[in-house]
Amino acid sequence: MKIEDLNKIINNRIKSRKKNSYTNELLKSGPKKIAQKFGEEASELIIDFLKGSKKRTTEEAVDVIYHLLVLLKSKKITMNDIYKEMDKRK
Repeated sequence: MKIEDLNKIINNRIKSRKKNSYTNELLKSGPKKIAQKFGEEASELIIDFLKGSKKRTTEEAVDVIYHLLVLLKSKKITMNDIYKEMDKRK
């Protein structure tokens, strides 16, 4: 799976308003909870980067990417917005 695929899944979960969707639960919980979850996952990534295995670091990186995409979605920041900013920094 690619990041774009994960982003599509997140968008589909939001559109479907699936009741047992973690994505929707997270978005409903508001910006503080979204930021908290992103921070927790980022901390776990750092810990595993410093002390864990390649496998655990990879797993935590995936969690960070997912939570980052949800965080961006909650601010209505699209991947195109991200790409435009990246282009500015070439």
